Amino acid sequence: MAPVRNGRVLFNEIPTGYPDPSRTTVYDQSQTIDLDNEPLEGGFLVKILVLSIDPYMRGRMRDPSIESYSPAYPTGQPLNNYGVGVVLRSANPSFKPGDHLYGFYPFQEYFVAKDAKGFSVLENKEKLPWSAYVGVLGMPGQTAHHGWKELAHPKKGDVVFVTSGAGPVGATVIQLAKAEGLKVIASAGSEDKVDFIRSIGADVAFNYKMTKALDVLQKNGPINIYWDNVGGETLEAALEAAAVGARFIECGMISTYNGGEPYCVKNLVNIVGKQLRISGFIVDNLHEKWLADFYKEIPPKVASGEFKHKEDISKGLGSAGQAILDVLTGKNKGKKVILVAEE
Repeated sequence: MAPVRNGRVLFNEIPTGYPDPSRTTVYDQSQTIDLDNEPLEGGFLVKILVLSIDPYMRGRMRDPSIESYSPAYPTGQPLNNYGVGVVLRSANPSFKPGDHLYGFYPFQEYFVAKDAKGFSVLENKEKLPWSAYVGVLGMPGQTAHHGWKELAHPKKGDVVFVTSGAGPVGATVIQLAKAEGLKVIASAGSEDKVDFIRSIGADVAFNYKMTKALDVLQKNGPINIYWDNVGGETLEAALEAAAVGARFIECGMISTYNGGEPYCVKNLVNIVGKQLRISGFIVDNLHEKWLADFYKEIPPKVASGEFKHKEDISKGLGSAGQAILDVLTGKNKGKKVILVAEE
C-alpha cells in the first residue's frame, strides 16, 4: 500500500484570552505514513477514530514554566487528549488488530504507541457509538461518577446545585443525583441547554445569563451539595445559599480559563460559619477506587436510555481549533467530539 496522509493538529502559539482557531492551532497535512511497513518496534499502530474536546485543554495552552496538574502543550507538537482508536497492526501481546482502545492520543490520524500502559480495550457489549466513550462513558462521565461517589455523601432530602448542567460532566451529575431521589437545581447558558437539563430531570433549571444564580438559590435552597464547574460569581452565590455542613465539589472553574481579571469571591467567611466541606479532585486519582464500578454501572444505564447524553460532533481534524473555541465560549450543543475517521 502506498503511504497515506497522516494529518495532525499542532499547537502553534500560546493564546491570550480565548484561543484563535487560525493561530493557536494549525492543521498540518504534510506527513504521510506507510500503514503496512511503519516500524512498530514492539508497539502497535492505531487508526484514531474519535477525540475528545474538553475545557481543561485551555489550561494546557500555557508557558511550560507555569506548573499545573496537567503538562503544558509543547509548541510545534500535536495536541493530545482522550480518544478511541482501532488497532491496525500490533507487535505487542496486550493488543491485537481489531481491538478498540480507549486512551490518550495525539491529535493525528494514525499513531504508533510504544507502551500499552494507559490504553484499555473497550468491550462495548452494549454496541454504543465509539463517541460515547469520550463523553458520558469516558473521562467526563468518569469525573462525574467518581467525584459524586467519593465526595457528595448524599442524604435524603438534600438539595443539589449543578453548574454547566448541559455539559457531559454536569448532565451526568444531575442524573446521578436524581437516581438518589434528590432535588436538583441546575444552570446552563442557553435556552436549548436549559430545556435539555430539564429533560434529564433537573427540578429547577435556569439560564445563568438571564437569571441571577443567587436569586434562584435563595428561592429554592438552601443547597446541601454544590457541584462547581465554573467558579467565580456563581461560587459566591452558592456559598451564600449553602446550608450548614454543605459539601462543595470543586470540579472546574471555566470562568477563569481564558484570562482576564478573576472574579474575587467576597464571602469566603461562609466556609467557616456554615462549616462547609470544600473538596477539589482530579479524576485520575480516583480511578483505582471507582473505575471498575463505573464500567459496571454506567454503560448499561446509557444503553437502556436511563442515562441520557447529548453530543456535538465535528468532522475531521481540521475542525479541532474551532471546536475548542466553541467549548470555551459555550457554543457547543453537547459533548464536543472530533470524528477523525469512520471505521
